[in-house]
Amino acid sequence: MGRKKEPGYKVVVNIGRKTVQKGLTHLLETAAKVVAKDDKVLFVIAGGGEQNEELIRLAAKYRISNNVIHMGWINGKPWRDTFRIADVFIMPSVSEPFGLTALEAVGFGAPVIVSYQSGVAEVLKNCYKADFWDTDLMADQILALTSSESLNRTMWQNAYQEYNTLSWEDSARAITQHYHEAKELA
Repeated sequence: MGRKKEPGYKVVVNIGRKTVQKGLTHLLETAAKVVAKDDKVLFVIAGGGEQNEELIRLAAKYRISNNVIHMGWINGKPWRDTFRIADVFIMPSVSEPFGLTALEAVGFGAPVIVSYQSGVAEVLKNCYKADFWDTDLMADQILALTSSESLNRTMWQNAYQEYNTLSWEDSARAITQHYHEAKELA
């Protein structure tokens, strides 16, 4: 990721474990649909996991290997730089208790697409959402965000305002309040 992004290209990023739970085979199917309409969209998939070889083979099967950059596990500056080059961050998880990376992406300046099957979908309102299996919808969402600078910027700005209001203390307070209310009902 040391090279600068080429002019005219857009970058869609996913950072996380490469495992079935993360929905990355659906992401590659989505990527194939995006690349068929705009071959200047690149996909960066970063993280370690048992699905790495399968994802490389699947990108080749879809004939999108030139548009998919497979990275291993990253941290520190490469991790930050990968978030910073994102025009879109996508998290198509099959099952995700929360999905902190989506919030991290907003913090680094990218609008996000998350699956309805992630906990963060309940917290972050200003993002695109889709079922993990709806590759047509996710492709349309990516194309909308990569083709319209104003949509991209507005979605990120609205998400960033939300991001700045979120706190672990407020969440803990709300959980404690719900616990006490449930205890009184029992």
